[in-house]
Formats: sequence, structure tokens, C-alpha cells
Amino acid sequence: MAQLFIFGLGYTAKRIADAAEGLGWDVVSTGSDGTLQFDDETAVRDALAGSAAVLSSVPPDRDTGGDPVLERYGDALSQDWLGYLSSTGVYGDAQGAWVDEGTPAGGGRRSARTECDAAWIDRGARVFRLPGIYGPERSALDRVRAGKAHRIDLPGQVFSRIHVDDIVSGVIAALTGDAPAGAYNLGDDLPASHNAVTEEACRLLGLDPPPLQTMDEAGLSEMARGFYAENRRVANGKAKRVLDWRPRYPTFREGLRGLI
Repeated sequence: MAQLFIFGLGYTAKRIADAAEGLGWDVVSTGSDGTLQFDDETAVRDALAGSAAVLSSVPPDRDTGGDPVLERYGDALSQDWLGYLSSTGVYGDAQGAWVDEGTPAGGGRRSARTECDAAWIDRGARVFRLPGIYGPERSALDRVRAGKAHRIDLPGQVFSRIHVDDIVSGVIAALTGDAPAGAYNLGDDLPASHNAVTEEACRLLGLDPPPLQTMDEAGLSEMARGFYAENRRVANGKAKRVLDWRPRYPTFREGLRGLI
């Protein structure tokens, strides 16, 4: 039984671990719900030595901007398969234009993520660039139900997004299909505004959508304001061609209906 080591067993990585175990992989991991403590260096290095594949979902350090995994365990990453969950934020603002893996990274607000993304690519990893992630207990449906949904008056603003199950299928396809190293965008087929997603969630729940507001009226945090400062459409053609991947939820409409 091959072993997969996962750094950072969070929302998405837990589901990847479940899928890998279902295929017969033995999974060891760090994180609050993992099997090992990140700073237990002896145990982590022993597990890495016995692993055929390594996946990291650990974000850059908030203070230094460095990659915690590469900084502490980079010398132990000699496995044939390395994977890293990154962000499409590395592309920055494209003013609504399409971006793909050939679009230069950098120049956006996530400079630390861009540097970590590049460091993993230099290591020969499969780097999965992810847009807004949604899924069970983390979607527009939950925000609407909780009374926390909003619509911002920004005509022409679009984003890409991805259902967590489609991230899982993309990563598993790369893990089991001997995918070449490099970057892969995993996003759905229909970039759309945040407002459109909120309106669809309200329609499915039989509720009126919230009123249009400015960002000041909505009281958005600085992080949320940064989200709205970038406008792009993320192309997924490479993942479809190379990984033979197809999203189960090609648009937010199917994704939200699947969560009802």
C-alpha cells in the first residue's frame, strides 16, 4: 500500500485524504485533525521517508511570507510526486480577462503566495491553482441562511470558483495518472459575479436577494475588499487536456443545487 503524506489537513485536504484512502492509499498528515504534529520533526521525517507522494495545503506564513513546509522539511522532499494547493490569486487583476497557466504570475496582492507557488514549481511539484472554494457548510447557501449574504454594486466584476469535490477529483487524477509537473488551474466553466451566485442561492431557498450596496455600506473587511479589487476569468483547459479532468459541477448552478 503506497503512502501519501499531507501537510495541513484542512477543509479541502481532508476530502482528498478520504478519496486517496478509498483508492487504497495509506494517508498520514499534519494539522489539527492530522495524525502527526507538524513540529514533531522525527515523526514527520520518518513518515516522509516512507511516503511515495507528498501534498501540501499549508499557506504562506502570515508574518514572514515564507513556505513553512519547504523551510522546515524541504530537504526531505525527494518523492517522485509532489503536490501543492495554491491560489489563482497569483495572477493578480486581469480586469476581467481570461488567464491560464501561461499567464505570468505575480503583480497581485498575494506576493507571498506567488513566491511559494514558484518555489514548489521549481521543486517539480504539481501546483493546483484554486479560485474561490465552496462546498458543504461553506457556500452562498450557508451565507444566505445565516443572513450574512450581500450583493455589491460593481458591474462587470467576475470571479471563478470551484466545488471542493472537483478539486478532489483533479488532484486525484494528477496523483494516479502520472501527471507531469507544473501548474494546473482547477476552476469551473462559468466565471460569474458574486452577486449572481448569491441571487441563485436565494432563488433555490425561496428568499429575496439582499439589496445592492457599496463596499462601505456592506462594511466589508480589508480582506474582502482585496477580493473585490481583482477581476479575472480563470481558464481550466490544461487540466481537462492533461489530467482528463471534467468538473462534476461545471457551473455554480449545478454546484449549489447539489448542496440543497
